[in-house]
Parts: sequence; C-alpha cells; structure tokens
Amino acid sequence: MKLRQILVLLLVLFVPLSALAERLHWGDGAVFGLAVLAILPLAVWLSIATEELSLALGPNIGALLNALFGNATELIIALTALKAGLVVIVKASITGTVMANLLLALGLSMLVGGIGRKEQTFQPVVARVNGSAMTLAVLAILIPSLTSLDPLQSTAGNEAFSRFVAWLLLLVYGLTLVFSLRTHRSLYEVAQVELGVEGAEAGGVAAGEGEPEHRPPLLPWLLVLLAATLGIAYESELFVGVVETVSEGVGLSAMFTGVVLLPLLGGVAEYITAVSMARRNMMDLAVSVALGSTLLVALLVVPVLVLVGPALGHPLDLSFNPYELVAIAMAVLVSNLASLDGRSDWLEGVLLLAAYLILAAGFFFQSPSIA
Repeated sequence: MKLRQILVLLLVLFVPLSALAERLHWGDGAVFGLAVLAILPLAVWLSIATEELSLALGPNIGALLNALFGNATELIIALTALKAGLVVIVKASITGTVMANLLLALGLSMLVGGIGRKEQTFQPVVARVNGSAMTLAVLAILIPSLTSLDPLQSTAGNEAFSRFVAWLLLLVYGLTLVFSLRTHRSLYEVAQVELGVEGAEAGGVAAGEGEPEHRPPLLPWLLVLLAATLGIAYESELFVGVVETVSEGVGLSAMFTGVVLLPLLGGVAEYITAVSMARRNMMDLAVSVALGSTLLVALLVVPVLVLVGPALGHPLDLSFNPYELVAIAMAVLVSNLASLDGRSDWLEGVLLLAAYLILAAGFFFQSPSIA
C-alpha cells in the first residue's frame, strides 16, 4: 500500500469520531470540524478508487468512470445541502467551485510546477475545448439571471427556462464525452500517456516494458468506491446540519461559506492531484484535471442539481446575483487567457492565485443583504 493511502486511511478515523460527536452532543462546532476532517480523506479515497478502477477497466471505461465520478464529492454535498433547503449555499458553491478549479487549482499547479523551471508546456487543445464549453456555461447562467430581473417574469417561468438550459447542458456534456473518447480521442493522447506512465511507475514497471505486470483488483476498489460514497453522504448530512449555525457563530455569511469552504472541502483530491502532476512536469495531466473538473461541474453537476431540485422539495434555478456572475465570468476569462497558448510559468500561477484571492475577499466583505 502506498504511503499516501496509509496516511489517508488513518485520517478516516475521523468518521467514527464525527458520528460520536453528533450522537453524544459534543456541540455544533465539534460536529462541524470533525465532519470536515472526515470528508477530506473520504474524498481522497473516492479519487484513489476511481483512479485504480480506471487502470483495472482500461482506458475507455476508465475515462468514462473519471468523467462520472470526478466530482462526486461536490455533487453529494450539494444535493445534501439542497435537500436541507440551503439554496443560497448551493448556488454559491457552484460559483466557488468554478473559481477554485480555474484560479486556485490551476494557479497552484502553474506556480508549483514552474518553480525551478523557466517554462512548462501542455497541449492547448484541452484548454481550448474546455474554454469554449465554459463560455457556454457562463452564457447558460447569464441569460436566466438576466431574465429573472424582468418584473413580468414569473418564478415558474424562470424555473422552466432553467430546466430547459439544464437539459441542453447535459446534451452538450454527452457530446463532449463523444468528442474526447471517440471522434477526437487522439487529441487527448498526451494526457492519457502521462496517466499511463504514472500508473506504470506506481506498479513498478519501467517505461518501455509494455503492460503493467499487475492490474488493480476490481472488487476491492469497487467496495472502496461504494464505502467512500456512502461515507461522504453520511458526513455531508452532519456537515449540512450545522454549517449555518457554525458559520453565523464565527461571523461568516452563507454566501462566503458556499463560495470558499464547500469547494475546498469537495475538491481537495483534484487539487492535490493537479499540483502533484504539475510538480512532476506532467502539465497536460494537471491542466486536464483542473479544467476537466470545471467542465464536469458546469455541464453535469449544475444540470443535475437543477433537475433534481423539485424532487427534493427545493427547486433550483440558474439566476445568480451580479457578483456571482462577474466572479464566474472573470474566472473563465482569466484562466482562458493564461492557458490557451499551451505555456505556463510560475508568474502566471501567481496571477491566477491573486485573482482568486481578490474574488474570494469580495465575497467575504460584501454586504450580507447581497448574499
């Protein structure tokens, strides 16, 4: 077992501790903190299980598995929060996830990967395809938001419009899978080769020796995937149950909690993967993780939340406040400018991180009435 897996396994001890905190009434603060500490290793284990199953099932099914489970943690937390009626936090988490993936994860990758190197390169096709799709996502949020400003527009009409956009985004997501896995698969081969090299190194196989000697066993990792998913669902219930009380107790708005805390909690596995790959000079894979995760949120997670919302008793539309719109648009614009040329250095990473901090600080200092 890898050292990373051993450390994360030890951190899973926070799961029973969080259950004890809730059952023995240790207080909202204790439940909140322990639930956060429990979700982090579970998210990492979910990511590890997805990677191992991808190696076990082959590149085609593996890529599809990554596409479906890449943001499972964010989706589970968001669904739990939506079920609890925390619509403001759910919308804020969508904004925060886009900001964190495009500015924080990509910025950290460029900064850490660029230290000690003059420049790093990657295939710009991934950035170009994801940039175009993210521009569509911005449009999908902008138009319903503008429509909601019309005093004659009813709530039912805006929700119906949001559902139409959600189905369209799901269709586009399906077509991006066809594009990347079938019709234009060769454009993504560099990142796949890097992933294969990483898997070979993990299995102790030298480059050029052909297939790895040992494929990960299927059943144990399926059980890990199931256990991590159920664990995240349980911990999300604990987290969501106290998040408003604890946030208000420390003076944080629901908006700031959704924009900053939830994305960091749900996306920690992707951020660690992207930064570690960048440090190994595997920038194609690092960029694919950061941008691909954003694409998954915009074209899959968001539509699922919109379509499932009525069944949970709390419909979710795509009307965001002006600050959220600006934050999403700026994150997409800045990340596109930094990545479309297929080159990066540590200074570009600093600039992306600075943009993230400015936007996050804006949510912290804005008036609670806006949130």
